Amino acid sequence: MQLTEELVLKALANVKIEPRKFAALYVFRSSNDIFKALIVTILTQNTNDRNALRAYENLIRVAGDITPQRLIGIGEDALANAIKPAGMHRIRARKIIELSRVILERYGGDLTWIVDSPLDEARKALLELPGVGEKTADVILVNLGKPTFPVDTHITRISIRLGIVKSRNYREIQKAWMGILTPDPSRYLEVHLKLIQFGRDVCRARNPRCDMCGFKEVCNYYMSNVKGKVAQ
Repeated sequence: MQLTEELVLKALANVKIEPRKFAALYVFRSSNDIFKALIVTILTQNTNDRNALRAYENLIRVAGDITPQRLIGIGEDALANAIKPAGMHRIRARKIIELSRVILERYGGDLTWIVDSPLDEARKALLELPGVGEKTADVILVNLGKPTFPVDTHITRISIRLGIVKSRNYREIQKAWMGILTPDPSRYLEVHLKLIQFGRDVCRARNPRCDMCGFKEVCNYYMSNVKGKVAQ
């Protein structure tokens, strides 16, 4: 059976999205500020959204506001101490200071031009910023209503288990999901978020809960590793 959009939506129908469990989504909805969302998305790199949001909220208390000028102004030490919950706080602090300086120098501290820019142009500009990789850029863009599909570790794991890709290549996984789904930014964002939550709760890295998975009849992992054992 082929994986279709209808099957994807059915399998994810009961997945609930709580904004505070998705740092970038929460910050976008609460602030509508691209720079703030960029900072919290960088804080999510190599940690979970809960820790990233704790670090972000600490940073607000220390800096008063999240702007390039404020972050440069408080200095690297104060910034590093504030973002300790996210881990690797010294390295992240240096990256964030560097990022803030570049955004001030290139764009006067204003990233709102991204809203009306073509996808490819906006993505290229974001990827040229310090500390911004493909996932971070795409998270910002899809939250701005751009037609792109961010891929994280959960989505990578699910994609490989389902068998829709054979490698962990970011672009290959992105292309696979965008080929399955209706080419609409709101659909991309919905499925992106639901797949992440599904990966946290059901298709876990260890001890996946295949018994409660709506994808199992089209899942290579289930067919190869679970179905035969259940039948015995």
